[in-house]
Amino acid sequence: MYLSEKKFHSIYKKEKSKIDLILKKSLQGRKPSSLYEPGSYILHSEGKRLRPLLVLLSAKAVGGKFNQVYNAAAAVEMLHNFTLVHDDIMDNADKRRGRLTLHKKYDNNTAILVGDSLLSVAYEYLLMDCSANAKEVMGAFTQGLVDVCEGQSMDTDFEMKKRVTIKEYLVMITKKTAAMAEMCCRIGATLGGGSKIQVNSLSNYGKNLGIAFQIQDDLLDISADEKEFGKTIGGDLVEGKKTYLFIKALEKATGEDRKSLSRVISSYGVRKNQVKKYKLLYEKLGVLDESKKEIRKYTNRALNALKIFNSTEQKILYMLADALIERTK
Repeated sequence: MYLSEKKFHSIYKKEKSKIDLILKKSLQGRKPSSLYEPGSYILHSEGKRLRPLLVLLSAKAVGGKFNQVYNAAAAVEMLHNFTLVHDDIMDNADKRRGRLTLHKKYDNNTAILVGDSLLSVAYEYLLMDCSANAKEVMGAFTQGLVDVCEGQSMDTDFEMKKRVTIKEYLVMITKKTAAMAEMCCRIGATLGGGSKIQVNSLSNYGKNLGIAFQIQDDLLDISADEKEFGKTIGGDLVEGKKTYLFIKALEKATGEDRKSLSRVISSYGVRKNQVKKYKLLYEKLGVLDESKKEIRKYTNRALNALKIFNSTEQKILYMLADALIERTK
């Protein structure tokens, strides 16, 4: 079957709508409303639904069907939103997906409980699609959760460190971001009945795609259009985060440029009106272009992991990868 870009976007839109509907119904009628209404608020703020799509496409790639994994796909999105809610509290972020973050709309205590409840309901939904392979699926899901928490802890530790290397940064994002994409592919392929080599190949695809995705996120934080991005541009600099761009810039900078970047560390961030200055410095040092090369490198590694699959299965996963690295939000 020939798969055009138009057909890909049609599949994506159709399946995203199905996942959105499952998520919207998942907390309906649950009590107390003080817990589940805020939970519905976060699930109704529709994101890209990348992680559920990885579950669906991985199941399909190994010969399974979408309807075998819809609940599992919803489960990984709930897990993802659990991490976002807690991440936003830790970063004291104002906006997520163009709307107020949960702790800003309600309060910290509500947001923490909502995050925890989303994780609990995620396990409920994951179990709905499990049968004889429950141990492998639940193990992959739980390992993904462990990795995300470890990655978040490393990210927090970085805030207090004077120097972070690119190698350390890559370990952190492999856990914080890529491990979840890897987990989604592993779960989808396992539930779809994939062989060991198929499951491992798709897991490798997900891991490398996740690394590319995070570096792209770092890049968009400084280069995207704020209205389209849905978050404050330069937020990473304001918070003093040691992103790929910042670490690479510090490696390359000398003289006054290096002193300027070092002040970001000593001051634990910059003022909002200084973001443009640092963006110009990044451009001067060439780190925006270097970031794009790194994104392409990991994307190519992801695509190389798909060689064992036939052309149609490869094509849709190729298109997903291209859509992610070309995204503007």
